Amino acid sequence: MASKGAWPHNTSHRRGFGPGYTAVTREGEAALDAGIDFGIRKMTKGQVVSERHSKETAWLLMNGAAELEWDGGKAKVKRSSLFDEAPTALHVPAKTTVKIKALADVEWGVARATNARSFVPKLFLPDGLAPEYRGRGLAQGTCLRNVRLIFDITNRPESNLVLGEVITFPGRWSKYPPHFHAQPEVYHYRFTEPQGYGHGEAGENVYKVRQYDTLKILDCRGHSQVAAPGYGMYYIWIVRHLKNNPYTGFTYFKEHEWVLDPRKQGWKPKDWDAIQ
Repeated sequence: MASKGAWPHNTSHRRGFGPGYTAVTREGEAALDAGIDFGIRKMTKGQVVSERHSKETAWLLMNGAAELEWDGGKAKVKRSSLFDEAPTALHVPAKTTVKIKALADVEWGVARATNARSFVPKLFLPDGLAPEYRGRGLAQGTCLRNVRLIFDITNRPESNLVLGEVITFPGRWSKYPPHFHAQPEVYHYRFTEPQGYGHGEAGENVYKVRQYDTLKILDCRGHSQVAAPGYGMYYIWIVRHLKNNPYTGFTYFKEHEWVLDPRKQGWKPKDWDAIQ
């Protein structure tokens, strides 16, 4: 259970991230341990980073251009928009040598977890990651969003992580209807404008999330997200598999499941069409 008095909403990086690696969550931390190392790595053009880490690692490209080398592979990658471009991510097992050369200023989201299992490193590229538009035709279009699953137990069964992105459209909801799962999850947020914001649920608590915030969801707490009107909301989502209990999906709260029926669009005023 969560430590009494601990705060799952990290707002300490709202001024942005400095050069190098900034840790945001740590596997094994004393309070609210999600079992995930997550942080942001910023590199300047020409900089080279080389590592052979003891943990399973996913390097998620957020912006910029780089040349990647890893055991058995090499590629040049680039990304200029979190919102309009599908993700690129390098996923490697522990003790894999990874070398990154920044071809421009570049930013990475880095997720790690302890994992003794071996698997083949894989570079996930935008062409192989089709968008999934969930919520289409439901609740008057208020929960339509773009879910970008990068990997989970179906395509990386040896991993201890699930990794993806969500694009929440302005004024709309994602992770809706509210759902829960036993496995801990971490969200990291960005917005189309620096002053953008949204709200993230963690059980009965609601947190106002802004640029560069991170939110942990633990203890089977229900969760949904909403973006303020005018602002697109992006977030990385990372789930940690539990021992003998991997993440294979979620459970909706029964009282809200009716929203999944396209025949039930919810209340609207009688003069709705006239006031649009």
